[in-house]
Amino acid sequence: MNPPASSTPPPRHYALIPAAGVGARMGTRIPKQYMSLAGKPMLHHALETFAAHPRITHTFIVVSPEDGWIDDLLPAALLQRASILRVGGPTRQDSVLNGLTAIADRTDGSDWVLVHDAARPGLDAALIDRLLDALAEDAVGGLLALPVADTLKRADDDGRSLETVPRASLWAAQTPQMFRYALLRQALQQAREQGPLGTITDDASAVEMLGLRPRLVEGSPRNLKVTLAQDAALAEFFLKGQDA
Repeated sequence: MNPPASSTPPPRHYALIPAAGVGARMGTRIPKQYMSLAGKPMLHHALETFAAHPRITHTFIVVSPEDGWIDDLLPAALLQRASILRVGGPTRQDSVLNGLTAIADRTDGSDWVLVHDAARPGLDAALIDRLLDALAEDAVGGLLALPVADTLKRADDDGRSLETVPRASLWAAQTPQMFRYALLRQALQQAREQGPLGTITDDASAVEMLGLRPRLVEGSPRNLKVTLAQDAALAEFFLKGQDA
């Protein structure tokens, strides 16, 4: 006799893209996530990747309540496959926590949430699949990351090298960072109660504050974060290579 089928539905996968920043270090006249990159607004690339992925149930974009660009700069057809949440806050972590709160009635605590930087346009379907497959049975969750290859130096106040930092076991965090809805919301809420959210540099660091150890899943150099003008040129190189 076959065992009865489980009545518990499998967890769903939701993408959450915080996009309420202004990108001051880029020196652009519009927020960084809307600057043109390989012929499209930067945010368009990641949003399009999530919207087309068959394993992503839905995508949420968290923008500032005062955002006056998203409706005009992104195609209406693309925005029909995502939901805009105008609950962005002063920091990335404010925006993520506000976004999680806003979708509470659309998600279950066991559903996965993939939080991704709007300024990482190089994400592709293969990287999403790699993350989902690696974390499918993981008790904590995890993130894309790259082992550090460069020699690292610790500087003094005068900009002189104090010492070489061993790079063994060091990884550079990327996104998406993928955790169960209930766990991630708990981690960010606790971080808010313990101090300013700006002190939390990514979602995984909030989870680490709970005493948990997120899994590191190897990412890709193409999934770089566009922070400075020179980063945009490299990101565009990767994107144009993909389209060739």
